Amino acid sequence: MTLLSSTRPLSSRHDAAFLDLDGVVYIGSHAIPAAPEAIEKARAAGMRRVFVTNNAARTPAAVADRLRALDVVADAGSVVTSAEAAARLVASRVPEGAPVLVVGDTGLRHAVRQWRLRPVSLASERPAAVVQGYSPRMGHDLMAEGALAVSRGSLFVVSNNDTTTPMDRGIIPANGSYARVIANATGQEPIVAGKPMRPLHDESVRRTGAWAPLVVGDRLDTDIEGANTHGAASMLVLSGVTTPAELLAAPPGQRPNFLAWDISGINLPHPRPRLDSAGEAHCGGWTVTTHAGRLRLAGEGDRIDGLRALCAAAWSSSRDTATDLSAHDALAYLGW
Repeated sequence: MTLLSSTRPLSSRHDAAFLDLDGVVYIGSHAIPAAPEAIEKARAAGMRRVFVTNNAARTPAAVADRLRALDVVADAGSVVTSAEAAARLVASRVPEGAPVLVVGDTGLRHAVRQWRLRPVSLASERPAAVVQGYSPRMGHDLMAEGALAVSRGSLFVVSNNDTTTPMDRGIIPANGSYARVIANATGQEPIVAGKPMRPLHDESVRRTGAWAPLVVGDRLDTDIEGANTHGAASMLVLSGVTTPAELLAAPPGQRPNFLAWDISGINLPHPRPRLDSAGEAHCGGWTVTTHAGRLRLAGEGDRIDGLRALCAAAWSSSRDTATDLSAHDALAYLGW
C-alpha cells in the first residue's frame, strides 16, 4: 500500500468526513489552530462531517458544547462516540431493561440509558454485562466491581482500546490501558466497540449516510487501521500522537491513503510520491535514493513532501525502519 494522489481537494472528492477529535480537532483544552477554519471550509463546500471519538467520558451534547466553545460548528447529532457504539452493541446482546455495570463516566451511563438498559455500579446487582470506557475519575473500587462481575460471567465490552491520549500536559493513559486491569484480573478479553472495530464505523455511516467517507485521524492503530479494515479512505494528520518515525514503520494495515500536517489537508489536493525504475522515490522537490542499503534524502521544499517520498521508499522495501538508522537520519534532515 502506498500514498494516493488527488488533484482536487479531498473535501470535493469525499461526501463525508469522519473526524477524530483528540489530536485532530483539539489537544486537551485547546483547538488545533487550523481546525475551526478547515472544518467550516469543508462544510461550506458540501462535505458532511461527524466528529467520531473513542473517548466515552462525555455525552454527545457535552462534546458539541466543547466544540462550539472552540469555534467549531457542531451539535449533538454531529457527534458519534464510542459510548454510543458500545451501548448499541450491549443492547443487541442482552434483554431490554437488563442491568449493566458501567465502569466509566457520564457519557457511557447516558448511552446505556438511551438503549433502555439499567446502569448499575455493583457486581451484587448481577449485571448482564460490564461496559468500560475512559473516565478521568477512574478508580480502583469501580474497576474491582467490574472484574467481579466479569469473573462471574457478565459480558465484557469496552468502548475502545486506545492505550494513550494526548493532553495539554503530554501523553497520558487512556481506556485501553485501564481495560487491561479487568482483562488481566479475569483472563477475559473484552469485545471492543470503538475504532478500529466495526461498531463505531457503522454508527458513523448510519449518521451521515456516507458512501465515500474520508476518515481523518492521528492514530495508526485506531483511525487508520479502522479505515483500512472497513474499506474507507483515510488521512493521517501529524498534529496528534503519531510521529514520522512511527509512520515510516507502519505495517501495511496501518498505512494511510493521504498525509497532512493537520486537518487543513482535507481542503487541499495531495501529490502522490512516485517510484521510478531505478527505485528512487520522488515527491515535490525531494528525492529518496537507496545506496548500500541506506536511505538518502535530498532536495528542498515542503517537508511533508519529503516525508511522503520517504514513506514511498520505506514501504516499497522490506526494511525495518524502526531500527534503520538511515531512516532516522533522513527524518533528522527534515527537522524531526
